[in-house]
Amino acid sequence: MPCCSLQRAHGMGPAATHILKATDMPHESLFFIDGKWHKPQGPGRIDLLSPATHETIGTVAVATPSEVHEAVRAARRAFDAGTTADRDQRRLWLTNLLEACRDRSEQFARSICEEVGIPIQYCREVQIPVAVKHLELAISLMDRYEFETTRGGSSVLREPIGVVGMITPWNWPLVQIVCKVAPAIAAGCTMVLKPSEVAPSAARLFAEAVAEAGLPAGVFNLVEGDGPTTGEALVSHPDVDMISFTGSTRAGVQIAKLAANTVKRVTQELGGKSPFIVLPDADLRAAVTSAVSGCMDNNGQTCDAPTRLLVPEHLLDEVVSIAAEAVETYEVGLPQTSETRVGPLVSITQFQKVQDLINSGIQQGARVVAGGTGRPETLEFGNFVKPTVFSDVTPDMRIWREEIFGPVLSILPYQDENEAIHLANDTEYGLAAYVHSANAQSADRVARRLRTGSVYINSPDYDFEVPFGGYKQSGNGREYGAYGIDEFMELKSIVT
Repeated sequence: MPCCSLQRAHGMGPAATHILKATDMPHESLFFIDGKWHKPQGPGRIDLLSPATHETIGTVAVATPSEVHEAVRAARRAFDAGTTADRDQRRLWLTNLLEACRDRSEQFARSICEEVGIPIQYCREVQIPVAVKHLELAISLMDRYEFETTRGGSSVLREPIGVVGMITPWNWPLVQIVCKVAPAIAAGCTMVLKPSEVAPSAARLFAEAVAEAGLPAGVFNLVEGDGPTTGEALVSHPDVDMISFTGSTRAGVQIAKLAANTVKRVTQELGGKSPFIVLPDADLRAAVTSAVSGCMDNNGQTCDAPTRLLVPEHLLDEVVSIAAEAVETYEVGLPQTSETRVGPLVSITQFQKVQDLINSGIQQGARVVAGGTGRPETLEFGNFVKPTVFSDVTPDMRIWREEIFGPVLSILPYQDENEAIHLANDTEYGLAAYVHSANAQSADRVARRLRTGSVYINSPDYDFEVPFGGYKQSGNGREYGAYGIDEFMELKSIVT
């Protein structure tokens, strides 16, 4: 990604007293609270393990409830003081933040590669550019977003909700931070971020970028830690007005229960089990290759990855052949190697979960057409799994119903369009779906009947301005574009 300098403007409010560099703190926790870096005070520590070697590569401090309280109090002071009130100033902060993040593109990429195991080329070509794109969009929206509209003789105002607690996942560490922080800044909110304890370095680098961008003290605060201690303290804090969470459905349920005690707004992007429907007239090779790519990229650790491939029964054998051939191009290896397309899964726990689900597929009678259990022969240790494709799958199998979060694709045939739609919708999730057809009307007809937050027809280029979020147990609320800003707003009517 291009790096460019930016002449920093004056008069943007007090910046951090010390702008820390990533080289000062690559593998140890420091909290960013009220514009300053703080050494953790509590005794809790979590070892950070390399997914490729299982070696300890750092530690994460567990912020205590009192440290979370200090962060929330700083955010509350900044909001109550009207620090974020000026739209032009917020645009400038976002512009500075964009350039500070661009300057750290390679550091972001390397940290995600090392901690999460995502192949370095994918980090450079997808993970970081997508985050940059969301920042660019937030800046452009500052000139287009309607903070006030009129209806008849009355005014409708969109005002910032206040202090936002943000909890982000490990699979897209920088993207998920940007998708929350950028629209919250655009809205005029202040915030406390708790990143995943599995992948903290992207958040540390981002906090460094915030300090350089000149945001006033307290607008952005960073604490690290686990869910039961740090996360619960943030979610249950009475001075937090809203929680924005991305992660598992199981954790989302607990967060919603905790937040209910103080009637917080809660927006959540949770699990998924996305279907990919190939209609009979589709370009079969293009469709199946796209499904395999969507399932395997990012090590299969993407919430809206297409993991259920639905194909016409008379085309099943050909689809299986194409899928098996496509999987062969996904070289498994060390994530720092440029040729690697699938790196190790993020943790031993995730590795064991995926192995268990692959085993369950075999035991329940599915046929392995590529991959299978165990590590690839050339890799004796690390969280490496074989990119796997199953056929002879039935709708009652665990591999069809449960979110695997690994490079595992299940193929199931259907008799007609109605059955395909029924099978696609027969899930507790509803985050995304994919349809391939040579006929635009057919694809649109199917898309409108799918109970998901997003439907992608014929593998289009991504549209960052449309809303992203799920139906059912895939969550509530929406991110991206103006819809993401909306989530951080309260509506006020002034009636005359």
